[in-house]
Order: sequence, then structure tokens, then C-alpha cells
Amino acid sequence: MSGHGTRGTAGAVLAVVAVAVTGCSGNSGSPSGSVSKAASAASSAASSLASRGADALASASAEARRKLDEAKGGVNAKDEVTLGSVAIGGDGRATAKVTAKNTAGSAKSFAVQVNFSDKSGNLLDVVVVTVKDVAAGASGEGTARSNRKLNGEVHAVVGTAVRY
Repeated sequence: MSGHGTRGTAGAVLAVVAVAVTGCSGNSGSPSGSVSKAASAASSAASSLASRGADALASASAEARRKLDEAKGGVNAKDEVTLGSVAIGGDGRATAKVTAKNTAGSAKSFAVQVNFSDKSGNLLDVVVVTVKDVAAGASGEGTARSNRKLNGEVHAVVGTAVRY
């Protein structure tokens, strides 16, 4: 679940509650207890959705840090990595081609953190792609795939890249 999608879902839940409250206000001049309970439940559900979206992003970020930490003795290789265009697959997950050029004198592997964001730059998901055993002077490829469904206009940028 993405932060952007979570806000959209929470907004939809709250919009339904607003319609229910408005629709029931003409009965006796005040909303019924059941409408108030529904509004409260919907508000709690929206907060829960937002919380789960934030938790999922925090979990993905923690996993990315863990994977990057495994690249012991690595050097910054952000300038050696490029990303292709983002595509949304039939399963709703975003993908982007990752290309790592090895400028070292021996075979190296790369750990690349890819940040998926919306058109406003809000972080939606974080993944780490490992491109292993790239020969000296050669390029290796991998695919970054979001952990969950993303929708709308999704962009990908290299957050961190380590050659080890």
C-alpha cells in the first residue's frame, strides 16, 4: 500500500462518511447515534490505513538499509547506475530496469536502492536490487520491482548505489 494510495483510500472512506452524515441530517435535525458511530469507525479505518501505509514504507526502507549494509567494503557507485522508465505491470507493481557499469579493474557487484515516488516527489516505495558479478569494464542489469501495487504517475530514482 503506498502513501499516495493510502491518502486516496482514506479520503474515499471519509467522503462516504460525509455523504452518510449529510444524507441523514434531515431526519430529526441531528445525526443519529449510528451515523456518529459510522463516522467514528470510518475515521479510525482511515487512520489505520494511513498508519499501515506508513508502516509498510518504513518496513521497506528498513529492509533496503539492511541489504545495503550487507555490501561490506563498498564504494559509492551512484554515478555508475542508470534507471530505465517505470512501467506498471498487470499486477499493479512498478518496475524499472537497473543498469550498473563497472568501472573497476575487476569483477564487482552492485547494491542499488531504487526509490519509487509520485509526480510530487512523495516517496511511495523503496527497493534494493543486487546486480552481481559484473565484469571489469562491462555493464550488468537487474530489475527494480515495487513491493506493492502503485498507481498514478510513478517515478524511479537511484537513492544509493554501492559497488563492492
